[in-house]
Amino acid sequence: MINFNWDNPYLTTRTPLFARNAVATSHPLAAQAGNQALLNGGNAVDAAIAAAATLTIVEPVSNGLGSDAFAMVWDGQQLHGLNASGTAPSHWDTAWFAKRYGVDAHGHARRPERGWDSVTIPGAIAAWGALHARFGRLPFSRLLETAIEIAERGVTIAPMVARKWQAAVPLLHDQPGFAQTFMPNGRAPAVAEKFVMPGAARTLRLLADQGARAFYEGEPAEAIVRFAQASGVPLSRSDLAAYQPEWVTPVTRRYRGYDVHELPPNGQGIAALIALGILEQFDLASLPLDSAASQHLQIEAMKLAFADIYNYVADPRAMAVTPAQMLDDGYLKERAKLIDLNRASLPLPGMPASGGTVYLTTADESGMMVSFIQSNYMGFGSGVVVPEYGISLQNRGAGFSGDPRSANVVAPGKRPFHTIIPGFLTKDGLPQMSFGVMGGDMQPQGHVQTLVRMLDYQQQPQAACDAPRWKVNRDFTLDLEAGFDDAASTALAERGHQFKSVNDPYMDFGSGQFIWKLSPEADHGYVIASDSRRDGQAIGF
Repeated sequence: MINFNWDNPYLTTRTPLFARNAVATSHPLAAQAGNQALLNGGNAVDAAIAAAATLTIVEPVSNGLGSDAFAMVWDGQQLHGLNASGTAPSHWDTAWFAKRYGVDAHGHARRPERGWDSVTIPGAIAAWGALHARFGRLPFSRLLETAIEIAERGVTIAPMVARKWQAAVPLLHDQPGFAQTFMPNGRAPAVAEKFVMPGAARTLRLLADQGARAFYEGEPAEAIVRFAQASGVPLSRSDLAAYQPEWVTPVTRRYRGYDVHELPPNGQGIAALIALGILEQFDLASLPLDSAASQHLQIEAMKLAFADIYNYVADPRAMAVTPAQMLDDGYLKERAKLIDLNRASLPLPGMPASGGTVYLTTADESGMMVSFIQSNYMGFGSGVVVPEYGISLQNRGAGFSGDPRSANVVAPGKRPFHTIIPGFLTKDGLPQMSFGVMGGDMQPQGHVQTLVRMLDYQQQPQAACDAPRWKVNRDFTLDLEAGFDDAASTALAERGHQFKSVNDPYMDFGSGQFIWKLSPEADHGYVIASDSRRDGQAIGF
C-alpha cells in the first residue's frame, strides 16, 4: 500500500473523495446517474452503463449514441477486456476513397475527417448490451431512465460543454442533421441554456423496450441506413447487423511492483506500457518532482513509444509485430538506451524481435470495478446526426490510412487505429485502481504522467490528476499546459525540446477519472478523483 502524500500543491477546487461505492465522470449528472444505479441495488457495471447513457445527452460534444467504446471490468476475481470499436463498412477500400476524394502526392487515397465517409459502425450501444448481459444486475431498461428523462425534459448546459460546442459549430454546421439537432435557434447553446434531445430520447426508449441489439437490427438501424443512402452512401443493413464487440485479454506491463493493464491493439494503450517499460530502466524517484530532469525522461520515453505505435499498431489481424514483441524486456531496455539525459530526440520506430471522448469509472463495495470509455473522436465526431433519432455518429474511420503498405490501411470489416483507452492497475493479483484520461493522443501520455506521480512520487490521485501536463504532438514537438513550472519549461527548451502550442478545443490536455482501492478489504472502500479540466464530479456513498 502506497503511503500517499495527501497534500495537493496545484491550484484546484477538487479534493479527494472517500467512499465504499464510487462513480467518477466528466459531468455531474452522469456521475449522479451512476450513483443512483448503485443506490437502487445495481453493481458497478450497472452504474457504468447508466452514466455512459447519460453522458450521451449531457455531454454530446464528446460522445453520443453513435460512439465507440472500450471497457475493462474487474468482476471480483479477474479482469475482463471489451473492444467495442467500430468496423469499416463493406464498401470501404482504397479504391472507393480514391474515386471519391482523389489521391495525395504519394498516390495514396485521400480520406476525409468528417462526414459519412468517416463513420465506422458504432460500437458503444453494443458495449452497453454486452456488459449488461455478462455482468448487469438491474434491468437494462432501468439503466436508461435518467438519460431518457434528461433527453426529454432538457439539460442545462455546463460551462466546458458550452465552450466546446461553440468551437464545433463553424466546422460542422453543414454536416447532415447537425444543425437540426445541435443548433437550436441557429447557434450553439450558451452556458445555462436548456437543451433537449427528443430524437435521442426516442432511440433510448426503443433500446429500453427492445434491448441494445435493436440499434443494429431494429428501427434505429433502419433510420441510419436510410439516412446514409439518401446521402449517397451505400451503407447496408447487413453492415450494422453483423457488428459484434469483442471480449479481449488485456495486455500488461509491470511497473514499480504494480501491473498496469491496457487493452490490446487496435487501441493505443500499448503506448503507455511501452513508455512505462522504458521508464522502468531509470530511477525517476531520485529526481525532483516536476523537475525538467524527470519530465524530460518521461517525454522522451513517450516519444519512443509513439514512434513505434504509429508505425505498427492497427487491427491486430494486420499487424506485422505482436504486442508481446513490442513489450519485450530486452527490446525496451535497448530503446531506453536511446534516451540522452541532456538532449531531446526525434525518434524513429524500432524493430521489435520477430515472433472528445468521455471516460468514466465506477466501483462497488463488493469489489467490482469498471474502467469505461466512449467517444465520438473529434468533438461531435463526423458531424452527421440521424434526423428524428438523435444519433450523432463518430468519425473513427478518419484513423485509417490510404497507404496500401500501411498495416492500418482501410479495408472492409477492419478496425482502425484507435485513440480511446481505459486503464487498470493491479497489485499482487488484486485490483488497485480503475483509471483513464480522455483526450485523443493525450490518453497514453496522461496514463504515464499520472501513474508516475502516484507510483514514483506518492502523489495522491487528485493531486496527480490536477498537476500541469505536457503533451507530445504527432510531429514530436511539445505542448505545455498553463501552470507548468517556468524553470522546468526553460530547462526543457535548453535540452532542445521544440514547443508548439496546439489550438485543440476538443482534446486539450485530457481529463481523468480515478478510483483507487484503499486496501484489499472490500469494505474499506476507495479514494476517488475527478479532473478539474472538465465539468465532472466524483460521487459515492
